[in-house]
Amino acid sequence: MGLFRRGPKEGGAADAPADVPQDAPQDAPQDEPQDVVPAREVASDARGPWDADGPYPEAARVDLGAIHLPSVEGMEVRLEVDKATNVVSAVAVLLEGSSLQLQAFAAPRTEGIWDDIREEIAASITQQGGTVDDLPGPFGRELLARLPVRTPEGRTGHRPARFIGSDGPRWFLRGVLTGRAAVEPEAAATLEDLFGQVVVVRGTDARPPRDLLPLQLPGGATPPPPPTAPPLAPPERGPEITEIG
Repeated sequence: MGLFRRGPKEGGAADAPADVPQDAPQDAPQDEPQDVVPAREVASDARGPWDADGPYPEAARVDLGAIHLPSVEGMEVRLEVDKATNVVSAVAVLLEGSSLQLQAFAAPRTEGIWDDIREEIAASITQQGGTVDDLPGPFGRELLARLPVRTPEGRTGHRPARFIGSDGPRWFLRGVLTGRAAVEPEAAATLEDLFGQVVVVRGTDARPPRDLLPLQLPGGATPPPPPTAPPLAPPERGPEITEIG
């Protein structure tokens, strides 16, 4: 896995987790000890995203606060920081010409918010001159968008992006795939699997729906303050997304 880097902020629900398997046969004698499946063990090929308080597959993950990110060979991770507040606002995974931006939000206890958010994203992109298709995907409904961008020659072009989402218990996880993964299924497979193995830590704090769940640097460190002098090299451009409001 690549090093963590800081970057500026730029601006269908998944199937429920599989039931915890029971190893002991149902007709086992009551006075004999039975194997007990650990509370956080599920089938290794099951797909999330997962809630931290429920069962999920064991895997090497990096603790980024609200998001526990699986490790994938060759990936590079960049934490995007809001310049105004110096708060980590998103995590971006870069891999083989593609990127996946992740953000976790608070959600109501009784209903998901992905349906409403999809409609708002689609309306916003259309108003900006882009196009959007609402399609079925591996995590339910998703958006395939063509975002308007300005080319170096000053012309108006379009950048493809896939917006995927998963409603969890009191949280919502959004992913934005750009680069090759937005248009090539083979290139998207690894990042889709990574999205499906994310563990979301909602916490117990009362939060309004759509409130961004806090992210942090590994180990709980806080981001260093923004530099007072411009860097020698130009900042790297992060994934282009549309804010959900």
